Amino acid sequence: MAGNTEPLPSRAKLAVTAGKAAAAVSRAAGRGSGSVIGGKVALRLDPDLLGRLAHHLDVVLVSATNGKTTTTRLIAEALRAAGPVVSNALGANMPAGITSALAGGSDARFGVIEVDEKYLAGVARDTTPKAIALLNLSRDQLDRAAETRMLAEKWREGLAGTKAVVIANADDPLIVWAASSSPNVVWVAAGQEWKDDAWSCPSCGGVMQRPGDDWFCGECGFRRPAPSWALRDDHVLDPHGSAWPIHLQLPGRANKANATTSAAVAAAFGVPPGVALQRMYQVQAVAGRYDVVSFNNRDLRLLLAKNPAGWLETFSLIDPPPTPVILSVNARGADGTDTSWLWDVDYTRLTGHPICVLGDRKLDLAVRLEVAGLAFRVCESLDEAVQYAPPGRIEVIANYTAFQDLRRRVGN
Repeated sequence: MAGNTEPLPSRAKLAVTAGKAAAAVSRAAGRGSGSVIGGKVALRLDPDLLGRLAHHLDVVLVSATNGKTTTTRLIAEALRAAGPVVSNALGANMPAGITSALAGGSDARFGVIEVDEKYLAGVARDTTPKAIALLNLSRDQLDRAAETRMLAEKWREGLAGTKAVVIANADDPLIVWAASSSPNVVWVAAGQEWKDDAWSCPSCGGVMQRPGDDWFCGECGFRRPAPSWALRDDHVLDPHGSAWPIHLQLPGRANKANATTSAAVAAAFGVPPGVALQRMYQVQAVAGRYDVVSFNNRDLRLLLAKNPAGWLETFSLIDPPPTPVILSVNARGADGTDTSWLWDVDYTRLTGHPICVLGDRKLDLAVRLEVAGLAFRVCESLDEAVQYAPPGRIEVIANYTAFQDLRRRVGN
């Protein structure tokens, strides 16, 4: 039962100890936090360790293409109003990383776990969550994660009949279809800025009709459910019609949507919306995202954007022209090696911004910007890009491994 800690079996204790030792060696060697290798070692010694570590916790799982790390952090802050929380706050969201995170949470009451989309069903099976938050699905790492409807179908099959409360975005047809196999769903009107992966009906393949904020399939009748929670301007509307003000230090409409979903999740654990939202204000940055850092006597704001939907949201929150912008794109294993997604991003939204590009795939990005009719400079390093950027705070937008490279360079 959640909240009652039972001693781990000796095999599990050995696995935890070995995992922590492997993580420590990895950190000492300067190869990162060690959470992934530590989890892999622990799971090799005890394949059932994840379930054992989650047994005493009230668990909430968070999955999506975009926003899951931030939403995980917001939910964790909200639930701390009701008790200790353990969470994979740094975003190691596959079973090994999750196992490492939970290994440090023996005294926790709640487990707030970000889960990679491919692993959601398996982690749900192992951890028996009380709640599952589903935010959005859009194209991302197609060489690894496959087509979005296929992923939604895996979720739909894997979550069928789950006992968890599923808190799901009513504005994303793929999420609604995936969640509809679950018997207990709380619908949240969190919005959907990116719609290009949801024009065909996931149920029958027909063309979706999208008048205003509504959506429906004219062929099979699949349609947007009535939400219980909603984001309206700067307020969260709860199921009783009460409006709760959102005060965040994190920028942008997308983070207000994340806060709305987080408030709905917190309510499922007994934390009132006013308390939950007040605690979310404490979050200033998430694993370096949104941090403003000083580098070579310039202020840089670090922004992560991994796919077309993420870039669209990021463009909406940067300062207006003539604010300088640095764009950095890699295509390593953690990013997905296929850069064709660059052609799905509307880079004309950067018109008027001085632009520098860098990263492993800077030339791919340069071709895309050339076709978009934008002026830019190709740079070999962050130092060069900052040198040529005109005065003012610089917005730095990067995909996953490029973002990590930049954080290391600026010492963040």
